[in-house]
Amino acid sequence: MRIRAYSVFEGVVYHCWPVDRSNPCRPTLEVEAVLREGDADEAPLLVTVADYVSMIGDPTLARACLEQLARRGRIVRHLGVDHLTFPFWTPIEIGVPGAADVVRPAADAPDPADPPERPGTEAP
Repeated sequence: MRIRAYSVFEGVVYHCWPVDRSNPCRPTLEVEAVLREGDADEAPLLVTVADYVSMIGDPTLARACLEQLARRGRIVRHLGVDHLTFPFWTPIEIGVPGAADVVRPAADAPDPADPPERPGTEAP
């Protein structure tokens, strides 16, 4: 199962969706989110067991997968909630929102925040 994370905060995945449901007992994580300092600096990333089970959709299959994952040490408790750990994940490159729309001035262009110079006050 390939899970795509759309928002991550301090190591916890808050919004995710399965992009490929095959092999649910061998989940992988792809991150398509804007990550800021502290969001994914320390591995692993965490997905709640409840989210994982709902993505599988079959409680019997989910139970079997969770047993396998628990044996491999992939289930942890964080803030009182069981999570599936992803010590390794794949970043999906995205741009910063609005960055494509930003017009960057040339390096030698005057700073628009500076007041205009008055004639006769130029620096020597």
